[in-house]
Amino acid sequence: MLVLSRKSGESIRLGDDIVLTVTRTKGNRVQLAIEAPRDVPIRRAELDSKPEPSSAKRSVSVNRLQDYLRRSA
Repeated sequence: MLVLSRKSGESIRLGDDIVLTVTRTKGNRVQLAIEAPRDVPIRRAELDSKPEPSSAKRSVSVNRLQDYLRRSA
């Protein structure tokens, strides 16, 4: 793993067409801007490790939401 230090406003180029720019640092948080072609998927890594809910769980959640919206209308 390559570890680089960057200050606010500084960038890192990945290949020819991806640029990561540090836009702000505050405490232990860093805000990044990512310039990449639209066909390059960009996801937070922690989302890749979570299991997808089953379709049965999703449909129950959707049904509950629909019931709630009907009652509140």
